[in-house]
Amino acid sequence: MAQQIVIEPVTRIEGHAKITIKLDEEGNVADAWFHVTQLRGFEKLCEGRPFSEMPSLMARICGICPVSHSIASAKACDQLLAVRIPEPAVKLRRLINLAQILQSHALSFFHLSAPDLLLGFDSDPQKRNLFGLIEANPQMAKDGIKLRKIGQSVIEILAGKRIHPSWIVPGGVSEPLNVEKRDAILAMLPEAKEITLRTLQWFKFSLEKFRDEIRAFANFPSLFMGLVTSEGKWECYHGRIRVVDGGGHIVADQLDPTEYQDYIGEATEPWTYLKFPYYKPKGYPNGMYRVGPLARLNIIDGFGTDMADQEWAEFRELERGAVLSSFYYHYARLIEILHTVEKMEELLNDPDILSKHVRASAGLNNLEGIGVAEAPRGILFHHYKVNEEGLMEWANLIIATGHNNLAMSKGILQASKHFVKGKQLSEGMLNRVEAVIRAFDPCLSCSTHAVGHMPLHIQLIGPDGTLLDELRRD
Repeated sequence: MAQQIVIEPVTRIEGHAKITIKLDEEGNVADAWFHVTQLRGFEKLCEGRPFSEMPSLMARICGICPVSHSIASAKACDQLLAVRIPEPAVKLRRLINLAQILQSHALSFFHLSAPDLLLGFDSDPQKRNLFGLIEANPQMAKDGIKLRKIGQSVIEILAGKRIHPSWIVPGGVSEPLNVEKRDAILAMLPEAKEITLRTLQWFKFSLEKFRDEIRAFANFPSLFMGLVTSEGKWECYHGRIRVVDGGGHIVADQLDPTEYQDYIGEATEPWTYLKFPYYKPKGYPNGMYRVGPLARLNIIDGFGTDMADQEWAEFRELERGAVLSSFYYHYARLIEILHTVEKMEELLNDPDILSKHVRASAGLNNLEGIGVAEAPRGILFHHYKVNEEGLMEWANLIIATGHNNLAMSKGILQASKHFVKGKQLSEGMLNRVEAVIRAFDPCLSCSTHAVGHMPLHIQLIGPDGTLLDELRRD
């Protein structure tokens, strides 16, 4: 008879999930599952609403990355209007998405993962949290708070509020940027750059301590997918899809993201509410792919900004082909933060950014629209169908975390086999299994992160039904 370990909830992530680890009679890991235990219902909730409300409504999906949902939604609505939005509006949408990537990555790295990275995966769980980080390294804690604040402040300056802004609208944005606001943003960016470079140096110096985690944190060949420019550079707003294999070879390039249904399928399993997207040409589940920071750094030919390109070149020297270990998602986030700062400076110094022509107006001209953008965690699809009155009839959303679902599930199995041994549980073993999921920084409920740790009760039951071991967090 099999034994079973259940980790519920998984801590320091967005949303609610549990992990089930099945052991054989010898106490070795036989299988593992990643369960998302909540139901997202936005596809149904929006039915019957006017499509013009969608960017603002879709921002409510997530308290951490509302901007990306607004952008993907607005781009779908742009197609419904059949308009070409003004170039200054494109630049402003890019700018606010870059700010959101910055603040979300800072939250993930400093607040959710740095306690493991600085204090150790086996450290006291009562101290392995943000407060323990503040005690052990006040400068790093302050840097994380400041860096995220800068990203959120940029969003607030542009859109009027930090969370759930309504500034991104069908046809563009609701109001232009002025000189005072531009200069206020520019004044914050040197400090953001300084913090990022300091943290990158610390992280690269620390990598030697994490050999086991690098080897076992979802470290396997897979496909990688994301947006690139026509020249193959990093892109977060508008581009074409590139797919790269584990050897770093391009499998498909310049795919039209609005034709995603031709090459992305969505499978379901009875033990989780999260769908399993896959690359159709390879079938399910062989068409597993990863998205997000690690994937973006694997598929691009460069960033197009000086400092990020230098860091990216060093990053790609980690492996001959694609960088496969999902532990390096943390590394990739820091490099992307550096690029967002450089790119924001470039956009803000473009005179066109102050143009007052930031919105195109039109009535309903199409009954179907698809919007695609890169969210902090990976590529995001919003697909809408409306009736002749402009009321929503159908929506399909593929969230970045969903794209990574197959890889996360395989990753917890790999980590469980590597770290969970015998019939005696340790908190450090199970924390590493959770940390595989944290490396992906999933957004399961599209709400907020947990601070510190959440209650956890794990029991290990023997073949005869007896309690062999037990761990509890209150």
